[in-house]
Amino acid sequence: MYTSILWDMGVTLIDTYPAVDHLLARIGYRTDAPSNAQLSEVARLRSISIDHAMNKLHQLYDADLEALHAGYSELKELWKTRPAPLMSGARRVLEAVRDAGGLNLIATHRDRCSAEDLLAAHGIEVDDMVCAPDGYERKPSPDMYLVLIERHRLHPARVLAVGDRPIDVEAATAAGVDGYLLDHQGKQPGTLASLSELIGMIGPRQ
Repeated sequence: MYTSILWDMGVTLIDTYPAVDHLLARIGYRTDAPSNAQLSEVARLRSISIDHAMNKLHQLYDADLEALHAGYSELKELWKTRPAPLMSGARRVLEAVRDAGGLNLIATHRDRCSAEDLLAAHGIEVDDMVCAPDGYERKPSPDMYLVLIERHRLHPARVLAVGDRPIDVEAATAAGVDGYLLDHQGKQPGTLASLSELIGMIGPRQ
């Protein structure tokens, strides 16, 4: 049984990416109604990073970089009062960890201000958070996970990491903890179709 969780943020704890993808596609392709193919291309580019997606849209389609950055800034401002939704089951899992005496810890590529605004808008309190822009290596480096594990003196066997991309699991493996990939369509073997599947894995601190 696990006690603590290392959370990814986007599309793991909070469902941010659909709005981001639509924004980037709308501005990048200069259309009010992006096609499924356009959204899929943006999602593929964004899976590396949002900045990467913006730069590639600029290179490939002469998208206005200034407009892309301004649009994303406006979206983050909007999220302060109308946040992207929580992922299904997220609040129950957060509570299960607290009830077990464990820690909810976030390791994210998102900038700290945006991450804190999203958590505050949902009334979510976590025990600690590290953000790559604060000077940590991005996943699949285990850097952020190791910082949290060492800072809170956690036993790796009692910690799980969950994220929506293979790099989250790669980082977990490199940090010596079990990693779980959240596959929202439930099509990949050995993955989680829902965060709720984690509840049965959480147990009290020994």
